[in-house]
Amino acid sequence: MPDLHAPAARRPRTTEVVAAVGVAALGVSLFLSPEHIEDGPIICPFRRLTGLPCPGCGLTRSWVYLTHGWWRESFLAHPFGPLFATVMVALAVVAVRARVRRSATPSLDRLVRHPVAVVVLAAWLGFALVRAVLAA
Repeated sequence: MPDLHAPAARRPRTTEVVAAVGVAALGVSLFLSPEHIEDGPIICPFRRLTGLPCPGCGLTRSWVYLTHGWWRESFLAHPFGPLFATVMVALAVVAVRARVRRSATPSLDRLVRHPVAVVVLAAWLGFALVRAVLAA
């Protein structure tokens, strides 16, 4: 449980939590076999309910392929997988750097509102919409 009385630079921020979860997910993907990742069960609740892929469907497979150096397969599983993995690592570097310097971690809210992030997120959702329509 976070110490609510700790100085602001010491308390975990949303940015740090997202970076930690992202890096942990990349770490877990190292232990999954890229040769058998396509054989696993469908774990996406949206896809199980509707039969249509959600915007994140394929990211797990993409990251598994990526962490094993299967670049082409990673991109084919989800074209935004390598980009999002890179963003997670960069976010972790920024968070660790801020901790070391004892400065505030950049606000995730502010980062997501950056024009580049808005364009990438819009492209990701556009891709998901096209993919869902084609799958229907």
